[in-house]
Amino acid sequence: MSLENFWYLLIAVLWIGYFFLEGFDFGVGMLTRFLARDDVNRRVLINTIGPVWDGNEVWVITAIGATFAAFPNWYATLLSGFYVPMLLILLLLIVRNVAFEYRGKDDPRFKPVWDWCIFLGSLLPPVLWGLVFGCMFSGTDIGEDMNFHGRMADFLTTFDGIVAALAFVVLFLAHGAVYTGLKTVGPIRDGARRIAVPAALVSVLLVGLLLIRVNNQWGGTFSWIVAAVPVVALVGCAAMVRARRDGWAFVLSGAAVATMIASMFIALFPIVMPSSLNPGWSLTVRSASSSHYTLTVMTVVACVFTPLVLLYQGWTYWVFRKRIGTRNIPAAH
Repeated sequence: MSLENFWYLLIAVLWIGYFFLEGFDFGVGMLTRFLARDDVNRRVLINTIGPVWDGNEVWVITAIGATFAAFPNWYATLLSGFYVPMLLILLLLIVRNVAFEYRGKDDPRFKPVWDWCIFLGSLLPPVLWGLVFGCMFSGTDIGEDMNFHGRMADFLTTFDGIVAALAFVVLFLAHGAVYTGLKTVGPIRDGARRIAVPAALVSVLLVGLLLIRVNNQWGGTFSWIVAAVPVVALVGCAAMVRARRDGWAFVLSGAAVATMIASMFIALFPIVMPSSLNPGWSLTVRSASSSHYTLTVMTVVACVFTPLVLLYQGWTYWVFRKRIGTRNIPAAH
């Protein structure tokens, strides 16, 4: 395997890890408006992701940083073409992160404001990520000079982007509901299960439509096989939720998220950003990559530090593995 292909694979894995982990973060944040009946229930939901949400966001920083170092032309075209949604995602994540910290420390009168910040900071980023990924994989106005020549508002009018936005939101809601069922006890767990089943079944339609469109345009036999996995996994997830098998339900919802992203990257390879103006102007792993020396140095660094990061994050989840409920929430000061 060439270093260019290796780094394309690694960046795909980073995006898969980000959406697998941050996906249930976003889902739990959305559930704070639908599932929590009072402040105590809302605190239970927030505490399920409290020890891990900041570590989950490291994956997107690493993915974008790795793209900058390994594929600078891809990085430049992606962030210039989707500057507005990427900036909005950054601002929303900042607001959401501040809200997590301040809702319990600020004046109680402002707590509803911080709660809305958590909700909107969990709902809107999946919408924007879906628009970006849907447009990126369906094709953008890339010229012969590898620069973006479209309009900033193009991402709002692309059918694939709209389908991907809906798919991301509903899938992450289902993923978050399943995670909540795995991490809580009592009425909150029962409510999460009631939301998880319909959300998973609606995700089957949206994710299936998205992957059909992507694979019809770019995919081969293997990507079609991978594209079938999230559909089957979501159906199995709904069945496991009904059977009250929370662990298996979470494994299947996570598999659906991972294989959906994997299918998109597999279908597009060796292209990293297709051009809608001329297929010959599309960015590929070879035309967008850094020098061989740069990729070699990066590979050594990645092989040393990636296992350490995975071990540390795995240890964090192991330490905070137990279920929580309203009985674990102390009285507010």
